[in-house]
Amino acid sequence: MELFDSIDGGMMAGVDEVGRGPLAGPVIAAAVILDPENPIQGLMDSKKISEKKRILLAKEIREKALSWAIGRAENDEIDSINILQASLLAMKRAIESLSIMPELVLVDGIYRPVVDCKVEPIVKGDSKVAAISAASIIAKVARDNEMVALDDQYPGYGFSQHKGYPTKMHINALKELGVSSIHRKSFSPVKRLLE
Repeated sequence: MELFDSIDGGMMAGVDEVGRGPLAGPVIAAAVILDPENPIQGLMDSKKISEKKRILLAKEIREKALSWAIGRAENDEIDSINILQASLLAMKRAIESLSIMPELVLVDGIYRPVVDCKVEPIVKGDSKVAAISAASIIAKVARDNEMVALDDQYPGYGFSQHKGYPTKMHINALKELGVSSIHRKSFSPVKRLLE
């Protein structure tokens, strides 16, 4: 994995988002500027790490990174501008919330959020660039924690188990309990129930 800590001495941030596929909850992005003097071992795509390891790594990233920030777009924003635009908005919010403004932003995927610095999309960036991996871990842990908390507010849907993804359990709960205020009404399984 490449560290890409800085570009000609300028700061570089890695950015990734989680939560494009779920039927409920926000899409959450993170931006991370790693400290080249304080490396973190074991960074990789958050989906390839156990939950326990992700939680430990997220804590280490928050402690060691030069700067990190979370950005989000809520379910009603997703419904209003679509999931791709909401993901880019969450990324933009994360980048703009960093305490240090980077000169270069490396983003996982093929799309670029519009921000006041150079942005390079990198396909499979979360498995190629340490800072993007770190962002993916921070974002995943933040979103999972939020979905666990939402499980208490919206009992019966099983958010703490499936985190809002369209599992059989979630679809059955939707049919039984109806659509909640945190569901994405533009996503077809939810849309069908509303029709």
